Amino acid sequence: MAPVKSGRRSAAYIRSRVGYWPYLVPGVLLFIAVIVVPFAMNLYFSFTSWRGIGEPEWIGLENYLELASDSTFWISFRNSIAMVVAIVVIPTAIGLLLAATFFDFIGRRFGPRVASVLRALYYLPQVVPVVAAGLLWTWILQPQTGGLNTVLRAVGLDSLALNWLGDPETALPTVMSVLVWFQIGYPIVVFMAALERVDPELYEAAEMDGAPWFTRMRAITIPQIRPEIFVVTLTGTISALQVFAPIYVLTGGGPENSTNVPSYFSYTSFFTRAQVGYGAAIATVLALVVLLVALVMIRFQARSEKEDSEL
Repeated sequence: MAPVKSGRRSAAYIRSRVGYWPYLVPGVLLFIAVIVVPFAMNLYFSFTSWRGIGEPEWIGLENYLELASDSTFWISFRNSIAMVVAIVVIPTAIGLLLAATFFDFIGRRFGPRVASVLRALYYLPQVVPVVAAGLLWTWILQPQTGGLNTVLRAVGLDSLALNWLGDPETALPTVMSVLVWFQIGYPIVVFMAALERVDPELYEAAEMDGAPWFTRMRAITIPQIRPEIFVVTLTGTISALQVFAPIYVLTGGGPENSTNVPSYFSYTSFFTRAQVGYGAAIATVLALVVLLVALVMIRFQARSEKEDSEL
């Protein structure tokens, strides 16, 4: 038994001297291999002219200077704002209303099981593979034989049977609508979980004072679940700026770049036009924009929490 005790003492001694830092080594090495090294390589390639074969040619800031005057690049970032609206603004607002309705009305009238079933139904698009869901929507929105236009023609609304994904005027709003359908379940699940920790006595006191439902939501629900609203907003904004798969499946960035976004523009520069350096420059700018937006939002949230704690 003496060697076991000695081993335990030595392990405890080492832990007391170095702490738990060795346990972080695997995670740090994985982070370096998966994040740091690829980003450094991408950053290097962004300063080169390279077609994916041969030796990269160092050209300095030429790719970035070309980006500054590339109309497609600016169109893609303008479309990113539309993606933020479709993935963050609209789903968060609708999700908050639906979560409060499920929790405060349906849960009380019909029981929590019914509310849970509705929550699961809304969350279903989140677990369906993006490619499968995108192909389904492509069939539904097909201009000639698609399900949506077939129904519209059947009820006599032929003028509304449009080329939803093939017309530059309708493609972006249509993609935004599909993205709302994709995303809306996420805030509902997060907000309903957040409402579980809100003190029910607050709602009971407000009801006794005669406060209507919207007043209770504005004065109690939103302030109480503000951290969860911030998490949904932050993660949704990052997803919106990086959105790729739905664009790839639904429109391929078209028609006429009306649905192009930076991630897809970078992809086509890499693999379609074989402009690896230019695609790397787009990806670098996108990564810096995402980082900047995340830091600003985190700083704003920290300041807001500090002001609330001082009240």
